[in-house]
Amino acid sequence: MVKFASSEDNEYKKISGHLQLMAAEAGEKVRSSWEMEARVDDARNGVGSHTFNLPFSLSEVTEATRFVGRKDELLQLHRGLNTTQDRRVAILHGLGGIGKTQLTIAYLKSYRANYSAIIWLNARDETSLEQGFSIAAKKILGQYPSLVSIRTALDGQEPQGIVQAVKRWLDEPGNDRWLLVFDNYDNPKLGNEQQSEDTAENRESRTEGGSLSQAEAKALKAFDIRLFFPDSYQGSIIITTRASINGIGNSIFLRKLTDMSDGLEILSSTSHRKDVTNDDAAVELARRLDGLPLALATAGAYLNQVSSSWVEYLEMYQTSWLRLLKTSPVLLSYENRALYSTWDISYRQIERKKPAAAMLLKLWAYFDKEDLWYELLRYEYEEVPTWFADMVVDRISFNEVMRVLCDHGLVEVGSKEWGAESRGYSVHDCVHSWMISVLNAQQDAAMAQLALCCVAQRIPNDDQPDYWLTQRRLLLHADICASHMLRLVERVDEKDSWTCFKFGCLYADQGRHKAAEAMLDRALQGYEEILGPGHIVTLDIVNSLAILCAGQGRYGEAEAMYDRALQGYEKVLGPDHHSTLNVINNSGNLYARQGRYEEADAMYNRAFQGFEKTLGPEHRKTLDIVHNVGALYWMGGRYAEAELMYDRALRGKEKALGLEHISTLDTVNNLGSLYVGQGRFREAEAMCDRALLGEEKALGAEHTSTLDTVNNIGLLFAKQGRHKDAEAMYDRALQGYEKVFGPAVDTQPEALFILQNLGNLAVELGDHGRAEDFYARALFGFETVFGRENKRYQKVSSQLRQVRANISQDT
Repeated sequence: MVKFASSEDNEYKKISGHLQLMAAEAGEKVRSSWEMEARVDDARNGVGSHTFNLPFSLSEVTEATRFVGRKDELLQLHRGLNTTQDRRVAILHGLGGIGKTQLTIAYLKSYRANYSAIIWLNARDETSLEQGFSIAAKKILGQYPSLVSIRTALDGQEPQGIVQAVKRWLDEPGNDRWLLVFDNYDNPKLGNEQQSEDTAENRESRTEGGSLSQAEAKALKAFDIRLFFPDSYQGSIIITTRASINGIGNSIFLRKLTDMSDGLEILSSTSHRKDVTNDDAAVELARRLDGLPLALATAGAYLNQVSSSWVEYLEMYQTSWLRLLKTSPVLLSYENRALYSTWDISYRQIERKKPAAAMLLKLWAYFDKEDLWYELLRYEYEEVPTWFADMVVDRISFNEVMRVLCDHGLVEVGSKEWGAESRGYSVHDCVHSWMISVLNAQQDAAMAQLALCCVAQRIPNDDQPDYWLTQRRLLLHADICASHMLRLVERVDEKDSWTCFKFGCLYADQGRHKAAEAMLDRALQGYEEILGPGHIVTLDIVNSLAILCAGQGRYGEAEAMYDRALQGYEKVLGPDHHSTLNVINNSGNLYARQGRYEEADAMYNRAFQGFEKTLGPEHRKTLDIVHNVGALYWMGGRYAEAELMYDRALRGKEKALGLEHISTLDTVNNLGSLYVGQGRFREAEAMCDRALLGEEKALGAEHTSTLDTVNNIGLLFAKQGRHKDAEAMYDRALQGYEKVFGPAVDTQPEALFILQNLGNLAVELGDHGRAEDFYARALFGFETVFGRENKRYQKVSSQLRQVRANISQDT
């Protein structure tokens, strides 16, 4: 053991680096060994028979006060999960609000002794599922701290890594008594087809009042749930869904409650009123609500808040029913009219009791149904409605409004913690559809504008801590709001232009280039008309559009925009202002991508001198240019100088921004790529793995920065002769770029590099036919983007000629 004076000691750094590399190399073998030793210890301590048990908990769901009826369905579900020794899958499907989730909860409470571990997962979308697996991983690790694979996955915080770690635990031999619940899997995609029923409820959501925009449809993207199943054929699975799914399990259709006494019992338990069976009005209400548990529970929750009699409620229900019949005689099914009528009564009571709560329900139609939180609604920059200002004046006022909505059974508290910011609130799908199609039958442009402003003002700048996490939390709300803006906001005023600019920056940071460009174009149009083409804000948008164009290989457009922005900034702000220096740096990036290295170097030097003088050598802006100079040297083959620049940038960023900041990870990725080119594979793998874990956590698996790192790992594997692994990485990166850019992918430089890499790999494997396809596609793109004089084009052209010559020889 050696003690060093400080962490800055050169010998300390050297040894620390070697230890990190050893840890990176260890991988699965070391983890497996540690887990085997832990199991031996468990066996010695006599706990081997309990190594797969988890405490029973329903903290992720909202449980009904009292579950009523469904004895036959409970028995059917029990039999369906006990018919074989292999994996057992039961699918509960039926109308929204029919009680699928509550039946599942009742089953778990009745039969939990049959299972060693019960894991509840929200299957609304893939992101929600990944969050559920993360919660499960923490529970598993809490019970079994020696599980290194789970701990490593959680430390990395990469969603798919956590999913795979939990699946491996469920796949363990002997771990065959677990039960997974996939709740609310309403957008299934099995094979190549989306299998959702065209029920009256779903048809309603496509009416004029509640039509799904492309953005909203994307938020409800269909996916194959089987990708989240453990690989081994053991354990049990319950899926709740509104869709009819065939071929993966025992399907159980949940019908309305047919026994009148069950409906009366729900009314009694939720209203806390007795003797309902002897009240003719209560019996008639139960009959009218037609065995719909959600409608019965809503009616009971209302009556628990007021002194109205059953007769009075029945009269209000009839009035509400007739009102809906007149306003939407064709669109509403009987079941949904019953649900909507009960919510209408509750809404009118809320309107009298807490008007702000009623108004919030109307406003919620312009947000996503999940995760509405206090800070999101704290829009304070200009006049807002009085009710809204009073509601968000402090947390106490906001929570009081939400308490009223929760008391009436319309809103639920979210289960996810968000650090310094508040936990969110959510509503049932059916309730959100009612908000859209009934409370906002005539869409309200003012409400849509307020929602837009709330989201826009919450979008953080890239100099705020963990800004990418807040951005990802906002994305679903942004998609809904953006669709409303395009439909409802006709006049492009300054507020609309500001909103578009903020949304454009959000989408650009999240790799959503097409959406970003649409928003920025609209913002530019507005600001040019209102403030003029030379205004600073107008120039900011021009700079943002130039960055987008450069990232898509549209270099001519990008250069023209950078020139315009630079001339404007120099005229208005002067040559040494930060905005001017930013554009100079961005122009350097553009020249570097085009192979115009001398021009790039001149731009970087000018920007560096300006930032170092005004901000200092350790500021992020200065370090970004040091990073860019490193990239320039690397592209020019000056590897030793490139490494010095990257090392300096990395040390500075780790100190100023932290180890997990995405700017830090960008430098980590580039340093790993440099090591690959130098044949320093162990160092390269450590860097690339660190970058990938951090980027997947911060930006998601499909962000272009993440895909760039995936490609670099493919290069590393190819250099090591791990051809299958390399191909898998290249394919993942290329598919990701195709998803992001669509048809424009063939002129996206990073995608072209991947095509060239795939061609190189095919040559190494002797598959000249595939190599020809990859090279030909890459060559067309390089010619379009760079021209025939570019070295990249000439290199691929030479490779394509050689491959075709080999094919001719073979034939």
